[in-house]
Parts: sequence; structure tokens; C-alpha cells
Amino acid sequence: MGKNSEAFKNYIQEAVANPNNPPRRGSVDHSTAGGKLIYQLFHEGDSSALDQLTAEWISMCILSHHGGLRDFISPDIASPYLERVKFKEIPEFEHAVATFFKQQIGWDELENYFNQAAREVEAIVTQRQQQKLQVITFSFILKYIFSCLIDADRTNTRIFEEENEEPPESPMNSTVLFKKCYAALMDKIDSYRTGEDAHHPINLLRSKMSDQCEAAAYKPPGMYTLSIPTGGGKTLASLRYALKHAIEYGKERIIYIVPYTTIIEQNAEDIRKILGNEIHILEHHSNVIEEQEEEEEAYDQNKKKLKLAKDNWDNPIIFTTMVQFLNVFFARGTRNVRRLHNLANSVLIFDEVQSVPVQCISLFNEALNFLSHYGRSSIVLCTATQPALDFVENKLKIPTDAEIIQDLELVTDCFKRVKIVDNTTPDGYNANELKALILTEMEKVDSLLVILNTKQAVRKLYTQLNDKAEREHHRYEMFHLSTGMCPAHRKEILEEVRKNLATGGRRVICVSTQLIEAGVDISFQCVVRSLAGLDSIAQAAGRCNRHGKDEIRNVYVIKSADEQLSKLKEIRIGAEKSARILDEFERKPDEFGNDLLSPEAMTKYFEYYYTEIKYDLNYRLPVINQEAFKLLSLNEDNVTALQRKSGMNTRLISKQSFAAVERYFEVIDQPTTSVLVPFNDEANEIIADLNGELDSEQLTSLLRRAQQYVINIYTHELKQLDQDNNIKLLLHGNVYALKEVAYSKEMGLDLEGEAGWSLEIM
Repeated sequence: MGKNSEAFKNYIQEAVANPNNPPRRGSVDHSTAGGKLIYQLFHEGDSSALDQLTAEWISMCILSHHGGLRDFISPDIASPYLERVKFKEIPEFEHAVATFFKQQIGWDELENYFNQAAREVEAIVTQRQQQKLQVITFSFILKYIFSCLIDADRTNTRIFEEENEEPPESPMNSTVLFKKCYAALMDKIDSYRTGEDAHHPINLLRSKMSDQCEAAAYKPPGMYTLSIPTGGGKTLASLRYALKHAIEYGKERIIYIVPYTTIIEQNAEDIRKILGNEIHILEHHSNVIEEQEEEEEAYDQNKKKLKLAKDNWDNPIIFTTMVQFLNVFFARGTRNVRRLHNLANSVLIFDEVQSVPVQCISLFNEALNFLSHYGRSSIVLCTATQPALDFVENKLKIPTDAEIIQDLELVTDCFKRVKIVDNTTPDGYNANELKALILTEMEKVDSLLVILNTKQAVRKLYTQLNDKAEREHHRYEMFHLSTGMCPAHRKEILEEVRKNLATGGRRVICVSTQLIEAGVDISFQCVVRSLAGLDSIAQAAGRCNRHGKDEIRNVYVIKSADEQLSKLKEIRIGAEKSARILDEFERKPDEFGNDLLSPEAMTKYFEYYYTEIKYDLNYRLPVINQEAFKLLSLNEDNVTALQRKSGMNTRLISKQSFAAVERYFEVIDQPTTSVLVPFNDEANEIIADLNGELDSEQLTSLLRRAQQYVINIYTHELKQLDQDNNIKLLLHGNVYALKEVAYSKEMGLDLEGEAGWSLEIM
């Protein structure tokens, strides 16, 4: 409707006539008119509360479809929504309305659509009351509707822009694909049952748990826990559940949500090989292009291509990170939220669910409650260390009989392969002292993994151990892993480490950040873990004697003197609570089942941990000193303040501050920027191509390929790289790439810019 004006017609004609110098973006507002009409027709006057709520949801989506959802009531004590739909003067509005009803739709048809929508809203409100879900659920409903609109709008425009006269491809029949994938998976599982180690006790137990996952797949859609111990074959067992359940209940896609990109790389690769399927599996690590602020239609063709590039999670099998999942619900703009509706009617596997960032726990729990109850999705919380998400105030609604694995205590006992050795000292080990401990231990073993909490501590220790004379004297090879390396780089190093571990040809020391401790199928004879949360220590232990082929092996817990944890609050508090458990265990081990990794120890740890951080769980936005959870719920403080300030009765059912939350939401406390790195020939080819002219289809393909060559760097790192002239801009300034001098094959990101490509892992 907003395009039914002479002003917009002139705007379009000028944009077409001057593609290299288009009119100023936003100079004609076409999105307010439709929202204003809905508000006037169905909200004003003596409209019922149900009609008002329906009108608010519809009109908010219409007027927000370029820049992202607005605030109904904002923290600066205003109503941006009412300012648009009630008070803003729209030139040619009456003409636009008349043209709309004459040319686009009849009044009776529009009223009929609205009445259908109102009945749907009534059912939604009733269901929330029956399920006793929180008010924030309405925020997710509105975002879901918005997601549908954005994806339909972008898809329709892309087809038109590409001058594609063929109708769009019909959606793929997921069930047919999932049946093929299930058959391929069962062939692989059957081959394990006849393999050389098939009768090893741990492999028999893995097989039994896999069978239990298949049995659970016949249960109705809902929320379940899968507490397979580390090394228990969780990835294939959960995939077996997901495929069988999707087939039985007609689920459209299977989405793995994991804490680290490392896990995506390994799991996606493993599953591709097993299923023999490349094209239907999407890895989504990060947004290569940051969300652009936009108020109105972008007639800058370069920006338009970015917006239309297909990035909507419509693949049947998707691997993504916890950061990207949370961004879908809470981050700004339209690119992230565009994916939300594809989370519905799916099987969602949360791998290592204990990794949910503390400040996001309440938001995460309610998002899952929404997807389970409204989205008809089945959710599996997968971890060896279930994090008691039903212990916090805004609880995850997990049924009491949710656990898929039977006889959990017995299973945990059978998987005992390591002993936790407390080697912590008050002052901690510096790099030189830790090196001495490691070399002493290497006299007894052939492979050792060290996991520290910070990249700086890892680099320092790696440098100490990578001395050529020491390596030759003690006969070991050194490997280094960190998030300063792109996914393809980490994958290459892990393959090299695995090759050495499998052949026994070279003795191995690997120094890594915590990225290696979840979901990476690798086994060392000894692990040294810097003090952190007990769940992290348990995950690190899962990289030691993983397949139970040796007698009990040692996992040493140490304190590192080289780690600065002042800005890493979650790790610091986790370390403090673990230290408390270590102390209590030393005095009364029987209270923990004589095992530091027992369910009793883990439950006690999480209770200590969540009690300490209970005031951080609702995502406080420090800039405005308000909680995101409240801003997306009743928003009482700002509503009261607005009424006191203006004396106006807003007559709004909806009160949420969507834009305020999205403006300040960051999953990680310190914001990061995605940067492409010149790791190999393919990466360099992608970088070169992104400097050329591309249509939206080519851009879609390139951005997906680029996922393997992206690192996320902090603002201060980006600033330093830019000052040193080690950053180049691609795609008309929308994509960052590192110059070769700033990335090494030994360390990854090199802020000194001196490593170049001469340093290789020998």
C-alpha cells in the first residue's frame, strides 16, 4: 500500500535511471502506510482487546520489514510504534488507501483475513494460559510471524531480481531424504557391530545406548535429555534418534546446535561421510557479512544483493552454533530473524547444552519452551553433564521422564576411564613450571593434551614446549589449536594429530584452548586441564583414554599462573566452584560417590554455580541498565514511566522493547567481527571472487563456502590490524579479509604481522 504514491513511483524511476547514484535510501517511507491502515481499521475505536493484539502484531511486522522490529514502548520512555502508526503524517495516505482497495484487495477480503488472524491469536493466547508459559512467549510468536514475512519478501524479490521465469522449486520432501539417510546410517552402525572391537564392553554399551535412542524416537514430540557419557557415541546415537523421529512425525529438518565451530567441522564431516550426502547438509559458523542498518528499501544494488542472498536455513540438515541460534531470536536486523520460522517442526539437537552463556539462560530456556509448545519441534538436550536448567528461576519445562538413557548410574560407572588428580597450587604454574610437569609426564606416556583457558596462555606454553632441542631430546611433536585459526585450519591440524595418535609413529603434545574439549573425537593418554568449571573438566577428561583401551589414566587439574580471568567471569566463577568441589571431595569423597565426575558432584557444582550467578541470568543490558528478559515481557518499568511522563493511556496490549534488546544483544560479552583469512588456495580464490561483480545466487554460494575460512576477532584486534594495514575490504566494503602477513600456519591470527607463511608445523 505504501508504494501507491507518486513519490514512490518517482523514487523507483530515479533508482532505475541512475543505478550508480541511486536516490538517498529511506527518502520515501513506504512501510508505515500499511501498518497505519491496520491500526486505524482494527485497533482504534471500540475494538476488542483480541482485535487490538492482532492489529499490533500485524502492523508491527509491516512497518518493521526493513530495519527490524521496533519498540512498542522504549527504554527512553516513548512509543516508536505509536509514533509511526498513530501520529506520523504520511503524504498521499488517503490516495494510497483508495488505490489499495481499488487495485490490490477488496475490503471484505481484507476483513476476512483479519478475522481469521484474530481467531489464530485467540488460540495462541489460550494455549499460553493452558501451558502456563511466560508472557515473553508472545515476543517469540511475533518474531515467528516476522520471520515468515521477511523470508517470503526476500525470496519473492530475489526470484524477481534474477528474472527467473521458472516458478520457484517446490520444497524438498524431507521424509524421502531422511529415509535414505537413515538407511545409510544403519549400514554404518551395523558395520561397527561386526568390527574388530565390537565386543569391547564400551562398544557394546555404545550399541545399547544407540538402540535406546531409536526406541525413544517413537515417543511423541517433546523435550528430552540424552546424557550419554563423553565418548559414548553421542553424535551417531542422536542422529539415529533425529532421523527416525523425523520420519515418524514428519519433521522438516534436523538442526544440530553446538557450542564451538570445531564441533561443527568434525560432526558435519563425519555425518557427510556416513550419509554420503554433501548438498543437503549446511554448516553455518557465523555471518560472513554483518547486519546492515536500513530504514527503508535499499536501491543501492550492491547492498540489495547482500540482502537477497539466500541465508535462511532451509536445508534439511543444518549444523550451527549456540551463538547463531541465540542470534536468531535476539540479535538485530532482519538476516538473523529470517531463519526463525525454519526452527519450527524440526528436530533440534543441542550438543553440550551446558555451554549456554550464563546471561542468556533465561532467554534460552523460554525460547526452547516456545519451540517445543508452539513450534511443534522435538528438542534433545545432549551432554554428559546436564546443567540443571530446571534449577533456575525461568525454568526449562523438561518432563520428569525426559531421559532417553536407562540405568544412567550404571552407564556412568561403566564409562569410567580416568582419574581426576588435583594438582592445583595457590600460586599456580607458570609456563616454565607447567612445561616441566608435562615433560615429566611424557616419560610415562606417548601423547598428552593440555587445555588452558586463554589463547595467550596457550601461546606462551606452546612457545616454551616448541623448542627444537627439547623436541628432539624428548622425541615429541608439537601441535597448537585455538580460535585464532579458521575452521579449515583447525580441521587440518586435528587430522594430523589423529594420524599420529593412530599410527603411534610420533609422540604428540597438543596445547589447545577449550575448543577441543567438546565434540572432538580424539583420545590422548594423559590430559592436563587448567582449573575451570567442573563440566569443562569432565569434557576435557573425555579426550583421555576415550575408548577405554587402557587402564585408568590420569587427568591432572592445575591452576595456570599465566591466565588473566578478570574479564572471563563465567570461567572464573566456574573455577572457584570447582575448587570448592575439589576441597569437599578431599574431605568427604563418599558424598560424591567417590568420583569427581559423578552425577552427584555435577549436580552440586551446578547448584553452587547457578546460586552465585542467579542475578545474571536474565541478560542485563549495561548501557541502559535493564534486563532483556523484562523488556521482552511485560516491560513494567518503562510502561509505568511512559504513563507518568505523558499521562497518556497507551491502549497497547503489546509493551515489548524489541529494538532496544536487539541493539545491545551480544551472546559474547565482547563483540566480535567475522574476518576471512587467506588460509589456502580455495580461501584466496573466494577472497578474489568477492572482489568481483556477483549476482545473488553466486553470492549465496560464495558466502557458504567462505564459512570454512572465517575467524571471529575482537574489536581491539580489528582496530590493531587496521592500523597496521593488515585488513582489506571486499564486496564494496561489506566483508573483511586478512592480508597474508597477518595469518600463519602455526598460530593462525598473527597480530604482530611477522609470521607470514614461512612457519610450518614440522
